[in-house]
Order: sequence, then C-alpha cells, then structure tokens
Amino acid sequence: MIGRCSTCADRGKPVALLWGLVLLAAGNFALAGDQPTEQQILEALKARGPARGAHDSAIDRDRSADERRLIEALLKKKPRTITIEDRRQVAHIVSHKPSIDLEVTFEFNSAVIGPQAVPTLVTLGRALANAELAGATFVVAGHTDAAGNDNYNQLLSERRAEAVKSFLTEHFKLSPDQLLAIGFGKTQLKNTVDPFAGENRRVQIVNTELK
Repeated sequence: MIGRCSTCADRGKPVALLWGLVLLAAGNFALAGDQPTEQQILEALKARGPARGAHDSAIDRDRSADERRLIEALLKKKPRTITIEDRRQVAHIVSHKPSIDLEVTFEFNSAVIGPQAVPTLVTLGRALANAELAGATFVVAGHTDAAGNDNYNQLLSERRAEAVKSFLTEHFKLSPDQLLAIGFGKTQLKNTVDPFAGENRRVQIVNTELK
C-alpha cells in the first residue's frame, strides 16, 4: 500500500509528506534504468561468505574488533574532524565489505536532496530498514567527479553524505549510530577513464557487518 509506510519513523512529520515527494518525483522524473530495486540493494548488502564463529582465526577476530572500534570512534566524531588517515582506514575496511553504489542526484554545487533523488533514497531506506539487515552499521560514502579542486570536492562529498544520512534517519527507523557519513571527494573515481562521468558522482552504501 502506498498510502502508509511501515518503515517510516514517526518524528513529527507526516508520512504523507514523504510519499508526496515520491509521487512528485515520479511524476516529473524517470528513474534511471540501472537504479537497483529494494531487493537488489538488500541482496548486495547482505554479509557474504560463512558466518563468523568458532572457526574464525585469531587474526580475523582481531581485525574485526579493530574495525569495530574504528567505526564506533568515527561515529562520535564531527564530519570535519575526520582525518585523511581516518578516511584511508575506512576505505580499506569498505573494500572487503558488502556494498552498493547509487546515483543520488543533487543540483550543481548543492547538497540539498531534491525530488529527483527521493525515489532512490526511499528505496534505499526501505532496504536498510529490512529485518534481514537488523543490527548492521552502514557507511554512507559520498564521492564526486574530478571537476573542481580537492578541497571543494571533499567538502561537497561530506555535505552530500550527511544529507543522505539525515534523510534516512528522519524518514526511516534507522538510528544515527547506524550510519557513518563520510566523504571521499574525488579520490576514489569509479570511472577513471572519464573522470568527469556522472557515475563518479555517487553515494556508496557499505554494510560494515557490525552487530
């Protein structure tokens, strides 16, 4: 039923407002054909491989504990206090975790979520709120293309990652402690052949598998 969203948190704003934005967006913009569905996002973010347990090596358990401590520490930091070394360590963590890239459309030089972005973020929010991902902590990583200088792109990627986090915590049953918003600027281009390609302007969602 579209009139009622079972995964939307009651934070004083009518659910009808959210769905009104969805309908507005759907009426004016077509979703890109390659945008993933809710089920595809869910499948991509499920933990891969055998569950951790008694057969894990001590090295694996130590690495997992170190990753947990880092993510939990960064969740307590303000975005502008996250260092280059912090980002380097997060990049290493997300490189071997379940993840998915989404094209979240923003206006030029803006971190405001507009009607074009709403359907994608609603699909994402519903997937992240699924019981199959209960207890997981996610990295919301913002990326830009190569246009502009390093500092400009870094700040823009951080603002956009924070905007996505705010949308998800405002409209869905997701705690701010489940979402680490972090920007990578133009340091991790998806399409290195065409640094200015639209696919480089993306938001990457990573399941850090924290329980």
